[in-house]
Amino acid sequence: MERLPTPAETSRTLRRPDGQTIRFRVMPASGPTRDHPVVLLHGLASNLTRWSEFVEYSALRDRHDLIRIDLRGHGGSDAGGPIGMEVWADDLAALLDQEGHAQAILVGHSLGAQLALHFARRHAHRASALVLIDPVFREALTGRRRLLALGAPVLRGLALLVRALNALGLRRRRLTPLDLRELDEQARQALRSAEAEAAFVRRYSSVRADLRSTRSATYLSALAEMFRASPDPATLAMPVLALLSGGATFADPAVMRHRLARAPSLTLATIECQHWPLTERPVEVRSVIERWVNGLAH
Repeated sequence: MERLPTPAETSRTLRRPDGQTIRFRVMPASGPTRDHPVVLLHGLASNLTRWSEFVEYSALRDRHDLIRIDLRGHGGSDAGGPIGMEVWADDLAALLDQEGHAQAILVGHSLGAQLALHFARRHAHRASALVLIDPVFREALTGRRRLLALGAPVLRGLALLVRALNALGLRRRRLTPLDLRELDEQARQALRSAEAEAAFVRRYSSVRADLRSTRSATYLSALAEMFRASPDPATLAMPVLALLSGGATFADPAVMRHRLARAPSLTLATIECQHWPLTERPVEVRSVIERWVNGLAH
């Protein structure tokens, strides 16, 4: 796989009215013609390194600025105060204002897909298109995740308790840095047998592993937010591309497809993997997204 020539990606910050700092990175478009920027939104207990490989190889940067953000409470962004879909969506709108963009194409994975949906409802005129990688619809959830969705009020209560303890000084002083680019490469090298695949699923779905790099209060709040009721796809006026993992077991695929089919302008694709297509099938994911985004211009 040949790397594309790399323009200078810059690290930037956004200072919010409540004093919190949001960190993000911008890869400027390399061509003279620029379309709407592509904003990349990571999932639960993740950070902007989720998109390092995508940014490095994607041909979208010929015409689009690529913006990847550490959501409030994740990565290098501040974790003080409450978090949630409305807070994250307003942070994102403020980021677009700071960068001088009226609209953006939002690409989100899992929790990031949920945020893209909520942003499209809260700031409808600012989302020109959505790419939803394994979105989460409550009515499609099965097994343990369905129970977690029902227990969302308990998760929020626990998050408040942890924040109160943090305010008293009871908190971890250091988190383990998480470089998902490096972890993804290790995982792909290991995925050569059924046993290795099972170990991969355990690692990428491990709460204990997630908590090594994520504040407990952030994790509990984000988990509750991920299982919130999503905006009805029927209300989405913009084009939508949905990528669903063929091997995912946390949701009923028929219910997922039925729900997504309500979107007026939907393109649906299946990626044969578990719930981590950017790890397991990065080239296929990039190719599908690039073709679809390029088609928007026509």
